[in-house]
Amino acid sequence: MDKMWDSGSYDRRSIRLGGTMKAYVFPGQGSQFTGMGQVLYQESAKARDLFEQANEILGFRITDVMFEGDAEALRATKVTQPAVFLHSVVAALCNGISPDMVAGHSLGEFSALVASGALSFADGLKLVAVRAEAMQKACEKYPGTMAAVINGDPTVIEQSCRDTEGVVVPANYNCDGQIVISGEIEAVEKASALIKERGARRVIPLSVGGAFHSALMEPARQELAAAIEKAPFLQPGCPVYQNVDALPHSDPEEIKKNLLMQLTSSVRWTQTVRNMVSDGADSFVEVGPGTVLQGLVRKISPDVEISGIN
Repeated sequence: MDKMWDSGSYDRRSIRLGGTMKAYVFPGQGSQFTGMGQVLYQESAKARDLFEQANEILGFRITDVMFEGDAEALRATKVTQPAVFLHSVVAALCNGISPDMVAGHSLGEFSALVASGALSFADGLKLVAVRAEAMQKACEKYPGTMAAVINGDPTVIEQSCRDTEGVVVPANYNCDGQIVISGEIEAVEKASALIKERGARRVIPLSVGGAFHSALMEPARQELAAAIEKAPFLQPGCPVYQNVDALPHSDPEEIKKNLLMQLTSSVRWTQTVRNMVSDGADSFVEVGPGTVLQGLVRKISPDVEISGIN
């Protein structure tokens, strides 16, 4: 990352530098699997050191859960989020990536911030741990759920959520033809029926622990606010495209504000990828467990080069 960018809003035309531009993207919760990160640990001394630092920071051996835990153990939010973050960031740091721009899907935004130099490894992990614990508590306090809408009109989905009593909102704009809604269990069920009635091909209930990216995460947002305010954020070495507005940011104060808003706001992934392509990205590299983002990018922008590092 030999380019430094001025703080504040970008003139997005200035991001076009000519030649191949690589966008590195980082997955969120749901990409975890038993054995994740184990190959990195076994093959790289640097990776082992980072994983052991993480065990010490977290106060338990998360590597044991990542390498040997069953799917149920990995599914707990307070484990999943640090595990996915760790796998992604260790892969990035051990492969010496030099991104022209970065973005992360939900939790992945923290990984992207570390990869861009805006957060240190230790500070990023501490924030993720606070976020995970806070979200777990919010899920227990305010039970909720999510559902994926397949081939539904975004405008119809948004209106259907507004027409439904209770808390239900579009949470993830994942790609063309896939939007996830989130909220109170009864409200999500009613909105799902309405959306299907209004023309969506399918609405699939998701097996998740709560209503992420909805107002039900407000207690978690409040708890995370103090931790984000105390954390030392730096100006990133490349543009960071954030979930809340799908735009590139470099000002640490803006980044902190958007990172906090993300908990109760929609993840605008479709818009993010389109903006990155519009700003010159012609190669996308997913860093971390799984290939979910590679699939989404392929659907959003089929002409770009797509690969992964795990």
